[in-house]
Amino acid sequence: MAEGRIMKAISGFYYVKSGDQVIQCRGRGVLRKQKITPLVGDFVEFDGTHPEEGYIFSIKSRRNMLNRPPVANVDQAIIVSSAIMPDFNPLLLDRFLVLTELKRISPVIVITKKDLLSDKELESIEAYQDLYKEVGYSTELISSRELEEPDRLKSHFSGQVSVIAGQSGVGKSSLLNAINPSLELKTDDISKSLGRGKHTTKHVELVEAGNGLVADTPGFSSLDFNEVTSGELGDCFPEIAELKVNCRFRGCLHNKEPGCAVKEVVSNGEVSSSRYSHYLRFLDEIKSRKPRY
Repeated sequence: MAEGRIMKAISGFYYVKSGDQVIQCRGRGVLRKQKITPLVGDFVEFDGTHPEEGYIFSIKSRRNMLNRPPVANVDQAIIVSSAIMPDFNPLLLDRFLVLTELKRISPVIVITKKDLLSDKELESIEAYQDLYKEVGYSTELISSRELEEPDRLKSHFSGQVSVIAGQSGVGKSSLLNAINPSLELKTDDISKSLGRGKHTTKHVELVEAGNGLVADTPGFSSLDFNEVTSGELGDCFPEIAELKVNCRFRGCLHNKEPGCAVKEVVSNGEVSSSRYSHYLRFLDEIKSRKPRY
């Protein structure tokens, strides 16, 4: 029995890397009976005695998993936002950040198209960059030229399994192509009529990028909060999670409760009021969703 990691999945075949070899495998029937679907990123035990085709017998415990793209054991998400075209959207960025925190995936924020900004617009974006750095997030603000010389960006990928996340048209494919030019991912200009770009993929694969691995499919295609409870949401905002121990009531949702330490620091400016307003908006969304049976 050998061990390895699934690097690619296509039409029921799983390509498992073990040492320097990649072996084409199928899942054994026992996995189907257990209703377990192998995912790219899984660490598996497999029979690799036949070089043409092996069989996966078991899947080791997962640190985390995403449904879209279907990938497991992700270390970090490179969340790409554009400063302009499309305009920077802090509400959407915070939505991505909540989902990464929920999955215990470390986020790295990359804001693109710095070179297209006026001085006033740049000042505004740099203020947002400072805000997210204060929260504790690694944040990069880059120009098109830095995609041509991406050494600083490559350092974020080293030794990590990453997914790329962000709305269409922000430069995800351009970023991946800069890190690993051999990918030759297609990039489409933003449709001026729709204000968005296009990206189609047929399968998920972990590819080498900056001495690490990255899923060549954008992550977090679904941005709803179906997996987040109202009690968990505060833990997905690091600045709120840090303060909750000082709230008067255990289980405080930092909304209308008296003696809330979070509301107190928001009112005196120690915590971003915009981030807090996004928290309240997400909280309302979670509370108003219909129960599923």
